[in-house]
Amino acid sequence: MSALLAFIKENQSSAELLQLKESTHSVEEAAQAVQASTEQLVKNICMISEDDELIVAIVKGEDRASTSRVSKALNIPRPRLANEHEIIDKSGFPAGGVPSFGFEATFLIDPKVMETPVVYTGGGTAQSLIKIPSEELLRLSGGQVVRVRR
Repeated sequence: MSALLAFIKENQSSAELLQLKESTHSVEEAAQAVQASTEQLVKNICMISEDDELIVAIVKGEDRASTSRVSKALNIPRPRLANEHEIIDKSGFPAGGVPSFGFEATFLIDPKVMETPVVYTGGGTAQSLIKIPSEELLRLSGGQVVRVRR
């Protein structure tokens, strides 16, 4: 059992881990793979703080995360975007497959994510997704809801 699936079970979550044949690397590919609207897809933008800590800004698929809004929300100097090596090193997951929970990070969830009852997020690989109620995503991530989109 994957660590992500174990985390979902340990936390008695209703989240579903979906293993797919298609790539889910882009929002469009992911939506097509599960026959969902791109509105239901969220992406996890990984950033690194001045203290070398991982910050994950969770935004709707069509939105972009703002480092200045993240800076204001956490009252820290502006973070920078993480590179592929930092993403896998700090989250344990590859870019394009990073989930919205299940690893050590500060999670910030844009309010627009919470407006969608059920969302799809990274499932740990480029060919998996997690289908999860947005309220459950909030619970599992331990994140805070704050505007982080541009």
